[in-house]
Amino acid sequence: MDGTVFDPAGGTSGLTPAGLMLRVRALWRRKWVVLGVAAVVAVLGAVYTLRQPKVFSASTSLIIDVMAPRFLDGEVKEVMGEERGNYWFNKEYYATQSEIITSRAVAGRVVDKLGLSTDAAFLGLAGVSDEKARVQAMQGADAVGLLQSRIRVIPAKDSRVMNIAVDDVDAARAALLANEVAAAYMAENLALKLRMTEDARSWLEGRLEDLESQSKVSELAVYDFKKDADMLSTSLESRMSIVSDRINSYNLNLTEVSARIAGLQARVEAIQKLRKASPDDETWAEALPGAKDGPIQDLKKSYTEVRVACAELSERYLPEHPKLLECQGKLAVIQADFLKSLRNVVRSAETELAEAEAQRKNLVKLLDEAKAEAFLVNKKSIEYDRLKRESDNNQRLYELVLKRLKDIELSGLLRTSNVRVLDLARPVFVPVKPNVKRNLLVGLVMGLLAGVGVALLLDLLENSVATQTDIEERLGLAFLGVMPRIEGNRAPKDRDLFVHREPKSSVAECCRAIRTNLLFMSPDTPFKTLVVTSSGPQEGKSTTAISLGVAMAQSGNRVLLLDTDMRRPRLHRAFGVPNELGISSLVVGEGSLDAAVKSTEVPGLFVLPCGPLPPNPAELLHTRAFTELLKTVAGKFDRVLLDSPPLNAVADAAVLATQSDGVVLVLKAGKTNREAARRALRSLADVQARMYGAILNDVDLRAPRYGDTYLAYGQYGAEETKDRVAQS
Repeated sequence: MDGTVFDPAGGTSGLTPAGLMLRVRALWRRKWVVLGVAAVVAVLGAVYTLRQPKVFSASTSLIIDVMAPRFLDGEVKEVMGEERGNYWFNKEYYATQSEIITSRAVAGRVVDKLGLSTDAAFLGLAGVSDEKARVQAMQGADAVGLLQSRIRVIPAKDSRVMNIAVDDVDAARAALLANEVAAAYMAENLALKLRMTEDARSWLEGRLEDLESQSKVSELAVYDFKKDADMLSTSLESRMSIVSDRINSYNLNLTEVSARIAGLQARVEAIQKLRKASPDDETWAEALPGAKDGPIQDLKKSYTEVRVACAELSERYLPEHPKLLECQGKLAVIQADFLKSLRNVVRSAETELAEAEAQRKNLVKLLDEAKAEAFLVNKKSIEYDRLKRESDNNQRLYELVLKRLKDIELSGLLRTSNVRVLDLARPVFVPVKPNVKRNLLVGLVMGLLAGVGVALLLDLLENSVATQTDIEERLGLAFLGVMPRIEGNRAPKDRDLFVHREPKSSVAECCRAIRTNLLFMSPDTPFKTLVVTSSGPQEGKSTTAISLGVAMAQSGNRVLLLDTDMRRPRLHRAFGVPNELGISSLVVGEGSLDAAVKSTEVPGLFVLPCGPLPPNPAELLHTRAFTELLKTVAGKFDRVLLDSPPLNAVADAAVLATQSDGVVLVLKAGKTNREAARRALRSLADVQARMYGAILNDVDLRAPRYGDTYLAYGQYGAEETKDRVAQS
């Protein structure tokens, strides 16, 4: 894997398994903080608990039925309502009873009965020695509210039993108060029932008077209507029946008369036709049906006989003959009677038609009068039914209210209750408050939680780079390895060459692991020049660069250490070589490279000192001469390590990073600030430097925070290191 250009946003976020393990180790590292906070909180909780006054509790058990026992008939219903078998109704009912038990009304009854408003012990004012102050405090105290706050209702599961518990600092008084609260609840329940009954009775009595008055008024209205409508002897139903019969009779007669008129009208029309047909001969009437009656036929027969006789006489006598004249006179008389009879038949038919038409007219008039009377009777019936219905409704309401009033008066005489005492309260001398065990346990748990919170807070506030997780997840860098802390009071030179002089120590082993990781970062194109830098001073970059050079030289490479820290050079002191000729001299063209490069006591390891301190180090490193120098030494040595200044202090390291194959960042465990490290990495990212990773320096392998992460490094070669340390 090749080194990469660092991205400042490349760090991972979120809680990973490694991050979770980091939190666990942080807690373990601060276990004494957690235990200390837990102990303090537990002790404070214990002190608070033990300083609390002891509170005793007593409870009275009640059986609460939904309805009181019935002593009256089921028809007599009480005001409070009927029992329901519904689950929700029962649930709401018992919840309501719980509210009544803890109400101010019930508490007020107990306070008034026991005189608790003047009981200094109950009010918690017994400790007030000043009589005047105690009396004033008692006057301002709310005894009812105080008792109300001490009442607890505990319903028994799946039953009608409810327990009334009262808390008090006196066990005997707690039992007394529980019993009195139960009695006050029963009294209040009964009083509520009686009040509702009395209110209902008063209301019903008022309504009864109004309904009685309304009933009388409606009855008188019915009477007056019957009187005005003449209904005292005959009812409207009977009158309506009579009128209906008359209408039916008139309709029947009218039908008959209409049929008769039709016949007569046809007869008259036939007569008129006959008259028109023979206007000059009146004998046309002989064709009428009435002309065949006996008298007319007799006249017709006589008329015929006399006319025959006159005809015979006219043959025998002259027209002036007396007999003929007598016969003709007799014939004329008979003819006149005959024609008169025929005319009477015609007039009879016409008269009969006129009579029938007059009869029909009268029948229509009578029918209209009967219908008008029927409508009037029907209208009166509607009005009567309305008045009668109103009267009946008023009477029925009056009877219902009267019956309900009697039921309420009767049920109000009963003093039965739906509440019964199951067990009276007895003093219990075991306090219920404070619960010492529970409070201590809660205090301990809360203390542990607080301790964990404090430890996590301290861990969050700690902004230093201390572990591999910090490097990989918070900085987003490859972790190359650790450099353990070099124990013992050693001279700086001994510390710098510790890897060379203690090749079997854990420090040397860790350094070799770092060397291997660096070489495997780019196995195909291994680096030639590598800048070793840090974010700030005093983080061990020079010692780390020397140790890496020693480890690489021990692997058979020719390694050159360049002291490019031209502000505070230190490599010449570490190896004990002169600093008169060095990098600054070669850049300005003074001296030769072979003369400037110094060998060291480490085979294969060479050092090129800084040389005289230049006034402008950054500009010197930007010169073409330095670039050529770097290329020259890279061609003569296998590895070239550049010990550079800190990144955040000066820009020299960033300049060197652009001219080398890669950069290694040295971070001091527990000292390097993460924000400082990010700023240093950001400056490298700005110049597109290639980052190989970071080395965690000065790691105390015995510290709890590292656990067994670097246990192998600590144990490898530990015995020999201890012996050498003891000898030194």
